[in-house]
Amino acid sequence: MQTTKILKARKRIALIAHDHKKAELIEWAIYNKTVLSRHELYATGTTGQLIEQALDVSVRKLLSGPLGGDQQIGALVATGELDVIIFFWDPMEALPHDPDIKALLRLGVVWNIPIASNRSSADFLLTSPLMHQEYEAILPDYSQYTKRKI
Repeated sequence: MQTTKILKARKRIALIAHDHKKAELIEWAIYNKTVLSRHELYATGTTGQLIEQALDVSVRKLLSGPLGGDQQIGALVATGELDVIIFFWDPMEALPHDPDIKALLRLGVVWNIPIASNRSSADFLLTSPLMHQEYEAILPDYSQYTKRKI
């Protein structure tokens, strides 16, 4: 039996950016203000403050990434409380919380949610007709894993 999850037309979107990518994410968000304002926005620490100020929309702000914000976003993904991750990450800089970032991206894949990691993929994701309508996402079947003998 296949399990699905309905992503409503109003998506719950996490917006995250490394320090060297914050300006790019804010510029992208301003350009896409009309579309983003139709959805429920979540963000880690400083990124959330910057987006809220730039767009004049409410953003659910979590902790800064290095202080646990990436893990908070991951927890929301795992509990089905987020639908999309837009994460402008800096591939040229190793960060002390890289394991948290890897774990967050892994959870996005585990729970089959759309993830954009740069401006181009964010543009494609945001302009997809599926972004603006109800969508039935197929959830992976992990029953063999969860019911395994230990």
